[in-house]
Amino acid sequence: MTTTESVAPLNLVFQALADPTRRLMLERLTRGPASVSELARPFAMSLPAVVQHLQLLEASGLVRSEKVGRVRTCHIETAALRNAEHWIGERRTAWERRFDRLGEILASTPEPSSSAPESASESESASPQE
Repeated sequence: MTTTESVAPLNLVFQALADPTRRLMLERLTRGPASVSELARPFAMSLPAVVQHLQLLEASGLVRSEKVGRVRTCHIETAALRNAEHWIGERRTAWERRFDRLGEILASTPEPSSSAPESASESESASPQE
């Protein structure tokens, strides 16, 4: 059963993954925790813009951050990715079943014979003009 409440976190995950900057940040975090400054370094954007990206990643559940002293360190959270992977897998399975059924239907449907009579318009166009 799909409800708005159950898909809201998934929607945030896909929203977060839709942006290439956020995907690169996640890619970096797969190698281990990083400070906000480290995550911002490869991007030509202001620190407040990077923080906005990180806020969306945190809201989606893909990233967790903690502040120790003056340094905010970010960590990847794989549970949200597993939920998205599970959702995609369910859809893939459903579509594969549908394609299999379609293949069975097409395989059991007789092909039209090649000796079918010509239609009136075909025989008229094939006859010589007088």
